[in-house]
Amino acid sequence: KKEPVPTPKEEPAPAPAAEEPPAPEHPPAMEQPTAPADEPAPVPTAEATPAPEEGPLAPPAEPQAPAPEPKPEKPKAEPPSSPLSLAVEEVSENSVTLTWKAPEQTGQSGVDGYVVEICKDGSTDWTVANEEPFLSTRYTIQDLSSGDKIHVRVKAVSASGASVPATLAQPVLIREILQLPRIRMPRHLRQTYVRRVGDAVNMMIPFQGKPQPEVIWTKGDQPLDTSHINIRNTEKDTIFYIREAQRSDSGKYELTVRINGAEDKATVDIRVIEPPGPPQNLKLVDVWGFNVALEWTPPVDNGNSEIKGYTVQKSDKKSGKWFTALERCTRTSCTISDLIIGNTYSFRVFAENACGLSEKAAVTSGVAHIKKTKTAYQPEKIPQRDMMEPPKFTQPLTDRTTTRGYSTHLFCCVRGFPQPKIVWMKNQMEIREDPKYIAMIEQGVCSLEIRKPNPFDGGIYTCKAVNPLGEASVDCKLDVKGKI
Repeated sequence: KKEPVPTPKEEPAPAPAAEEPPAPEHPPAMEQPTAPADEPAPVPTAEATPAPEEGPLAPPAEPQAPAPEPKPEKPKAEPPSSPLSLAVEEVSENSVTLTWKAPEQTGQSGVDGYVVEICKDGSTDWTVANEEPFLSTRYTIQDLSSGDKIHVRVKAVSASGASVPATLAQPVLIREILQLPRIRMPRHLRQTYVRRVGDAVNMMIPFQGKPQPEVIWTKGDQPLDTSHINIRNTEKDTIFYIREAQRSDSGKYELTVRINGAEDKATVDIRVIEPPGPPQNLKLVDVWGFNVALEWTPPVDNGNSEIKGYTVQKSDKKSGKWFTALERCTRTSCTISDLIIGNTYSFRVFAENACGLSEKAAVTSGVAHIKKTKTAYQPEKIPQRDMMEPPKFTQPLTDRTTTRGYSTHLFCCVRGFPQPKIVWMKNQMEIREDPKYIAMIEQGVCSLEIRKPNPFDGGIYTCKAVNPLGEASVDCKLDVKGKI
């Protein structure tokens, strides 16, 4: 009876080796010693029955294995972009030192390092200069042969691959540079260099470098027109000369001073200007009282310089002379006051930029006639006492600006009964008999003429009206400017 017991033990032993779960093996092993000897035959069959049940479970596990597909994720990982600003820092008889900046795009995994490659001029065989990638953005290539010309390029390397290489534009001649090239830009050339049309352009820019550097001038990445622009280079400076500048000479010029692969660059911004064209579409918009409103549009040609403002001039029909009424007006509209009653005026406007006033002016097509204002009083048929009233100004004084030496007038309108007495004051001091001032009142219109004023005559002028029922006053500010 003991011999048949081990036989069923040997049979189930290979079954668990093929099956994954070992747990079900132990319970039947525990039951076998207690079971009768006649029952070992069904025990292997019972263990064999779960085998086919577990058999079909294995196939579903096989199709689940390829379910996660990492393949579509791989294209998302892109290599970094090219390193930036690759330049030569120093050259000796047997080495060259390079510098660069990290790439803009480093990818998801980041940059693991850089690889420097060199190639002799005339060859296409690139060799790696460093054994392993490094993270520094500066590298010295050693053990080079003096007199060789080599091309250099740098790649950024990451887990996603290598970037497109950054390559030096010019090959590097391996020889000692005693002094690296450097441009010493004068202070006045660091800003926009402005000249007028027809003026000479003469710039001298010093530089340093040993041995003798190569000097290159370009405009828009193109060489200069030597028939119009003269360039003279010495060991220590370069001279840029144009005999008569034209508008087309405006632009940014790039100066490059190069020794082998090492170089320094500077940019000079030249602007050639001329007076602007005249303003456009000058219109006489409105005339009221002693005032005129004007409007216009900017000139078509600003002379290659920003418009600083506009100068407005007036001319009365009697004298035919032009006088400046407004300077440096920054808007394209204005109101001209201080016009004389009864006169007829024309107006013109000049544009102004850094070069000066426009050669021509825009002139109004029409004229402005300042009509005389007469107030006719028609007494109403009412008792005399009802017409009594204190002084009241119906038209106040307005601030005035005039030019030294040109007479000006101050006007206001008053009513009241009995007729008020008019007193004019300057800075709160009554103006008495002074030949410089002529005061008049007609039909309620009060006027004060100031003859040939000077800046001292500027100030606050007050017109005061007084009658037995009361008094009233108005004032204005007079500003007297010096002649142009």
